[in-house]
Amino acid sequence: MGQQELLSVKTTFQRARKTQIVARLMVEELPFYGIRNAQDVATCLQGYDLTCHPRASEWTFTRFYLPQAFAAGYRLMDDAHGLWQAFEALHHKCGLPGSLEIPMESFTRTVEIVLKDGMGQSGPTYRPNLDTWQQAVRACGYVQSRQATSQSLLAIPRAA
Repeated sequence: MGQQELLSVKTTFQRARKTQIVARLMVEELPFYGIRNAQDVATCLQGYDLTCHPRASEWTFTRFYLPQAFAAGYRLMDDAHGLWQAFEALHHKCGLPGSLEIPMESFTRTVEIVLKDGMGQSGPTYRPNLDTWQQAVRACGYVQSRQATSQSLLAIPRAA
């Protein structure tokens, strides 16, 4: 399981007759996708709401960073649609190619920014607003990453 680039590595190994590597590690091709819709965002945010660290504790990531809001019923998952819209708006505003697919690195950075920023202001009524999510999306590196990979793909000469 991996990114699209691994297919070219597999082909290179096959052409070089490195069959043991292919037979052991690259038999089945399973595509790996980023976050592709608001439901994926909700699923990932729910992980922060439900995953405890340390495991035996009752402290989820959301509870740790936003304890009073969490106790009052706030869950990150509630913001899934707004977060998806923030990524979608930035993707279109910057004219990025292709459909929106959020890499996990950009997603986790966004959530980390929001949780850390909210840590000092977490009262029972605290909820990250849409502007907070939008600022975090702008700061997470998503656009820069997409632009860098788009430019590098354009620079590669295509075989005729």
